Amino acid sequence: MGLFEAIILGIIQGLTEFLPVSSSGHILLGSQILGTQIKEDVLFAIVVHTATALSTVVVFRKDIVALLKGIFAKHDAERIFTAKIILSMIPAAFVGIAFDKQIESIFGEYIWLIGICLILTGIILFLADKAKKTEKPVGYMDAIIIGIAQAIAILPGISRSGATISTAVLLKIDREKAARFSFLMVLPLIFAKMGKDVLDGELTANSEMALPFIAAFIAAFIVGIIACNAMIMLVKKSQLKYFSFYCFIIGAMAISTIWWL
Repeated sequence: MGLFEAIILGIIQGLTEFLPVSSSGHILLGSQILGTQIKEDVLFAIVVHTATALSTVVVFRKDIVALLKGIFAKHDAERIFTAKIILSMIPAAFVGIAFDKQIESIFGEYIWLIGICLILTGIILFLADKAKKTEKPVGYMDAIIIGIAQAIAILPGISRSGATISTAVLLKIDREKAARFSFLMVLPLIFAKMGKDVLDGELTANSEMALPFIAAFIAAFIVGIIACNAMIMLVKKSQLKYFSFYCFIIGAMAISTIWWL
């Protein structure tokens, strides 16, 4: 992988980690178009996911401090919110541990499956965009259901942010609260996944890849901050339908590879 390809993939990761169009699906599609085997490079995945995780930390730094305080807090509100975040993580943690390798293998081989998942993402985004605005907070049962949506979004092509935010909105949760909860609930899972990859000993690196990896990290981090802030505004303004149209188009193109690849 050259410098140009690394920057492009870093930008794709930064954009699609927060915009509701599936980062994993786009990284796999991007690597196919660029002719790279990035799906097999665990270290690159850790680099760009670390970058977007840090983007989230920067944007939600005050919320994260409140979450950490909530673990030991005496105040009910902080402790309850932290408990809901932890509860929402359980379904995805189980699916990731049990089926991560199988999912990566299947979807890395069959691009048309990513296309189907992108179209499903488009459908749920379209439905959520039509939902009425409310001021309802996230409840315990809501946290579990949103967590299940996050577990399903492990499938490449199903947008994690799209699935979790749309599910929350369809549960009549306030749009800004839905976006905030969605981005915060994934942070522990990202860091846990990176730790697991490191402990598995699957990392390979060489000095020639240092510059491309640094460039990809910087691209993903900067674009991630911009995309995260933009996504919060778009959710509040009920503009998810435009992403649904995009998912329909890209999904159809991915499915068409059955005939021309």
